[in-house]
Amino acid sequence: MRARRLLAVCAAALAASTVLSPSAAAGASEHGHCSGIERARVPLAQQQKSACLDELTTAGTVASGHTVPADWAGLTAQALPQPHGVPGVQIDGYFPDSSATNTHHGWNHDAQFTLRLPDRWNGGLVVTGSPGNRAQYANDRAIADQVLAQGYAFAATDKGNTGAGFHTDGRRPGDAVAEWNHRVTQLNLAARASAHRYYGRAPDRVLAAGLSNGGYLVRWQLENRAALWDGGVDWEGTLWRGEGPNLFDYLPATLRDFPVYAAGGPDAETARQRILDAGFAPGSEFLWQYHHEVYWDLTQRVYREEFDPAFDGELEAGIPYCATGTPACDADYDYVSRPPEVHRAVERIGLTGRIGAPLITLHGTLDTLLPISRDSDVYAGMTADRGRGRGDRHRYYRIENGTHSDGLVDVHPDRLRPIAPCFRSAFDALGGWLDGQAPPASRTVPATEVTGDGCALGD
Repeated sequence: MRARRLLAVCAAALAASTVLSPSAAAGASEHGHCSGIERARVPLAQQQKSACLDELTTAGTVASGHTVPADWAGLTAQALPQPHGVPGVQIDGYFPDSSATNTHHGWNHDAQFTLRLPDRWNGGLVVTGSPGNRAQYANDRAIADQVLAQGYAFAATDKGNTGAGFHTDGRRPGDAVAEWNHRVTQLNLAARASAHRYYGRAPDRVLAAGLSNGGYLVRWQLENRAALWDGGVDWEGTLWRGEGPNLFDYLPATLRDFPVYAAGGPDAETARQRILDAGFAPGSEFLWQYHHEVYWDLTQRVYREEFDPAFDGELEAGIPYCATGTPACDADYDYVSRPPEVHRAVERIGLTGRIGAPLITLHGTLDTLLPISRDSDVYAGMTADRGRGRGDRHRYYRIENGTHSDGLVDVHPDRLRPIAPCFRSAFDALGGWLDGQAPPASRTVPATEVTGDGCALGD
């Protein structure tokens, strides 16, 4: 019912746009600073508030309180250029929802969103879902700053549930992740209608963008809701497949073998080789301790709880850092042997590679959370195998010495390269692609061609 209502709202907005003259739909438009802010409304939002801001990028929203830096902490390197000079309207709010993991604004309500409408609008709209289990401002430095500076309207959602307890949302395994996809579709439709109402014409280009879980959302949308999108940029999206590979294939190996490797001794090399055999890149060993402490254990447990809560019985998300052999320990989780209903839960939200719009994928060769050999290398093959020209709709750039979180570049500047500059190049390449200029061929981008503020995808 909610989806049909949103489709009706969007259809009405798009139908209304057909009465505009061709000149009104061409090029960027000067809207006047917050002119018509009373029209800045998001349809079907349960709560919303608008603000006229002198600066929509993080160069101003940090000081004005219209972003939450904790949402995007660690996702970008300090050297990433920070655009500025983008006045406009920001709308914050939430859609009806029954869960309350997001505490922003004191609302204690999920399905929160932010929508930014620049005064100087280029006619485009970028819609994102948050990475990891972060809230709606998580993409502000990595994505919003750039696209707003180029004149795009920008919308972001918290995906309908947040935090390490996201898996408590929903009634059956997989429901919380399934809601992520619904919330991106919902925001696409609502933001389209909002832009039409505010600017007097509908967006002429709507793009998806996201990193990590947000990249998964881009893939899923272009596979399942392609009619709503002109294209997308997927920054190391999570690969979910019922038959695998997925993170349950390789994370348990890290939980079993990393303590043995870290302890040294006669079994250390064997343990190291098992981690590499699970899919992690040779040369990534210097990142293993950090990922053991921050990512591997928590990620395995909370996502396993989302899709397979029966594995640990009455426990919620298992036993942190349990030793192999402990009953219901995620270090011993064997996805292949789990009951069919577990595989069906993953398959329900899984990816197929059947993209219906142009997609650019970026992934770091030293990604130590979603190893490239078990993720985007596989997904690129999936798009190529699906026929109907889908492989021609996909470009894939492997970023040499890139890793999952650009914040680690500041810790290892001599060993890692940031992916954010490559995202900015990819976003520009996607725009050119939609204008008729084919992007460079898929390739591995050498580390020597990536700097803190630039990335050469190819000729």
